[in-house]
Amino acid sequence: MDTLKEKYAALIALLAGTGKLAVAFSAGVDSTFLLKAAQEALGENVIALTAQTVAFPAREGDASAEICRALGVEQVAVPVDLMAVEGFRENPPERCYLCKKALFTAMQAAAQERGFGCVAEGSNTDDAGDYRPGLRALRELGICSPLREAGLSKAEIRELSRRLELPTWDKPSYACLATRIAYGQEITPEALEKVETAEQYLYGLGFRQVRVRVHGDLARIEIPPEQFGQLDPDRISAIHARLRELGFLYVTLDLNGFESGSMNRALS
Repeated sequence: MDTLKEKYAALIALLAGTGKLAVAFSAGVDSTFLLKAAQEALGENVIALTAQTVAFPAREGDASAEICRALGVEQVAVPVDLMAVEGFRENPPERCYLCKKALFTAMQAAAQERGFGCVAEGSNTDDAGDYRPGLRALRELGICSPLREAGLSKAEIRELSRRLELPTWDKPSYACLATRIAYGQEITPEALEKVETAEQYLYGLGFRQVRVRVHGDLARIEIPPEQFGQLDPDRISAIHARLRELGFLYVTLDLNGFESGSMNRALS
């Protein structure tokens, strides 16, 4: 029998056992797959909780609303003022813990107000391999992680998403904008907006996987090495000019290419 079919069946059974479920939904690959599976398992007894915060770009909020409409799942916006979270602006190595604790505390409250006792999020088995202090916050709050419990990896989730014809099956991985700012450098709404604008510009040029990492006045661009060939002299000049307009004094390309969590190198 198809191992993926077995894992998906086990996931559906796991989700059905919750009775009612609130899914933390960001429109990413994992949370979209989880929401679809939860809907299949629970029907109308599932809602999507989407955080509204300066750390998430507007395009992801628009995408989340579109997916919820397509699936016929109620979406609940959960405003969270991360700038008011003690320690977040200082951007310590534990920033992700502070962020996740604030986000999921707010989502738990929103779920309980609507009669949903269980909140689930979409981390998978691959997420144990990097520095992820946010997972500790999830454990402390008792947030469910059904995809990890079902033993699903990122590659398996993408393949199952493709079979389910979900639009996110080949969507590039994403992370909150705060991960672009070097540890110890203050996080401000202006800095996050600058990163979002810079990355949106690069997406507009046809780069599918992009990070603009911020080190003071320097912007370090990460794209997959196979896309380096798209950087002809005219395009390089245009990118440099646009990011200078946004306030960066120096604009560089990381020759290692795109690497999820590359800021964590500074912690080793």
